[in-house]
Amino acid sequence: MAKIFLDSDRFSDFVDHLIAHYRVFGPVNKGPYHQFERIEEPGALDLDFKNTRLSPKCLMHPQAERMFSFSLAKDDPEAGILKEIPKEMDGRLILGIRPCDAKAFQLLDVNFDTREFKDPWWVGRRRGTLLVGLACNEPCETCFCTAVGTGPADPSALDVLLVKTADGFVAEAVTDAGKGLLGAWHSGEPVTEALEQEVAQIKERAEKRISRPFDTAPLAERETNELFNQAFWDEIEFACINCGTCTFLCPTCWCFDIQDEVYGDRGLRLRLWDSCMFPLFTLHGSGHNPRPQKLQRVRQRFMHKFKYYIDKYGNGPACVGCGRCVQFCPVNIDIRRVVSMMTASCVCPA
Repeated sequence: MAKIFLDSDRFSDFVDHLIAHYRVFGPVNKGPYHQFERIEEPGALDLDFKNTRLSPKCLMHPQAERMFSFSLAKDDPEAGILKEIPKEMDGRLILGIRPCDAKAFQLLDVNFDTREFKDPWWVGRRRGTLLVGLACNEPCETCFCTAVGTGPADPSALDVLLVKTADGFVAEAVTDAGKGLLGAWHSGEPVTEALEQEVAQIKERAEKRISRPFDTAPLAERETNELFNQAFWDEIEFACINCGTCTFLCPTCWCFDIQDEVYGDRGLRLRLWDSCMFPLFTLHGSGHNPRPQKLQRVRQRFMHKFKYYIDKYGNGPACVGCGRCVQFCPVNIDIRRVVSMMTASCVCPA
């Protein structure tokens, strides 16, 4: 894989180069938090962050997306016909995405880009976006990515991986697109042996800072109904207030609702994030609700991520260990503890 060194003094020139060729999105300092936004000039980019509050999932799967427009005017010959709203999906680059958030896109692919069904907007954005990731030198205390199959410098879902060093960034191309990206920048310096050693030490320190609170392997062997009926769900449900914060912050939650909004004789069909934690999420048009109780909704969240997903797709849990739900849960429900309870129940007593 091609590697170059980007000196700190020249890094803004590199960002300028990217802005000239792509629509660049990156982390922006909003005061108490960071979030991914369009970058128009290098000064807006802030790579001195640990994690954004919201994941960059919204750049692939927007929280509110205009799908179609339509007319209800009686004198309009095209009244009632849905017209797709054009979207800019090509020529995009996400700069500074964490490896865990990039990994989440791969997990979401199983829902939006399957052999049988393809969401055209998800697929278009995925194929039209380059991912230039930033390794975590100092992971948060709530991070547990190594327990779910990724890591603070995992390059597997990226086109380019950046590792911040004392004097700049080591950029490593992972894909052919990444090699083309770095190859087009002619001011990069070769990576010396000393830099290689510095990067290896940075990665090793970061890995050691992340705890591995559980092993998900036993969950694949457990009978679904036996895990489904464990008594510990009552304890978890007692604290939960079904606010949905965990699902809206989660980079791997994909649930959405579709609604029409009308003003006068014009209308829009919208796709909006939804949450399995909301009481109305599973409400049928008949009035029947298969998950009317809070316990059922709480259990669904954890069972889906750590049992149903594993059983259906066989590629690990639907979680990348970013720790956002741990940080921001208003009642301090810790997903690491919940999964530990799930895995502990898989151990047969002696």
